[in-house]
Amino acid sequence: MACEMCALIVLAPLAGGPSTPELAAAVSNAGGLGFLAAGYLTASALEERIAKTRALTSRPFGVNLFVPGPKAAPETYREYVRDLGEPKWDDDDWDAKLEVVQDVPVVSFTFGCPAPEVLGRFEETWVTVTSPDEARRAKEAGGHRGSWEDEDDAPIGLIALLQLIDGPKVAAGGIATPEAMQAVAALGAKAAQIGTAFMRAPEAGTTPVHADRLATEDATGLTRAFSGRLARGIRNRFMAEHEHAPSAYPEIHYATSKLRAEARRNGDSDGFNLWAGQAHPLAQARPAGEITRWLAGE
Repeated sequence: MACEMCALIVLAPLAGGPSTPELAAAVSNAGGLGFLAAGYLTASALEERIAKTRALTSRPFGVNLFVPGPKAAPETYREYVRDLGEPKWDDDDWDAKLEVVQDVPVVSFTFGCPAPEVLGRFEETWVTVTSPDEARRAKEAGGHRGSWEDEDDAPIGLIALLQLIDGPKVAAGGIATPEAMQAVAALGAKAAQIGTAFMRAPEAGTTPVHADRLATEDATGLTRAFSGRLARGIRNRFMAEHEHAPSAYPEIHYATSKLRAEARRNGDSDGFNLWAGQAHPLAQARPAGEITRWLAGE
């Protein structure tokens, strides 16, 4: 049975493995808003996941899309990828995915803000922002750490950002307890988007070795080593050996994809990205519905 306060819980999309129809449906069935990640999928694969989610829940859920960015200049990453793999650029099946999500209740966007005519195609749209300026630009475009520009400047912390942004906002980043939920609600967030806290749930597609590392107190850090775009993950050997990776997404993502896939198959947690928030030791290995209700204080 859905709980009233669970409506404040939004599942983070969790692209790259942890996102599954089962996880999205479990959060929605508990009264939250489940989300599917479209990133890295073909449009047809996304369509299949949407259909499966609809078979598992009659409640609303959302889908998150990556906004295509510009091509990186080859000279910025050529030396970096020399011994890693073949780089390439694509738009992540952008146009086809926009058609697939046409009737999804909530469509969110990361890595940029789509044009107003794109946002206007959907009933409800959210845009990921990490600064007051991005929030202002998103609001002007019609939208509600997916920074738009891949810069080295430290992002504004969540507590400060919630106070600096006016209008409807969903808080995201480091929220892993009922107390953190209450804190962001007190600062005006209408909901909280939570990712790492769900990554050890049995419904998630997190690889076992990744889930095991989430249960440790290992430090996290920001890196471009795996994808060419800043992302936070648990520190490992690959991050240390590729500390100065250039900004080139998705070129580096494709260049490292085979190496990362092999490391996952071999259970080598030092060879692939262990995406995680700073509060990852608080993630619990329990069903997603239970996590949703616990976070909501039910």
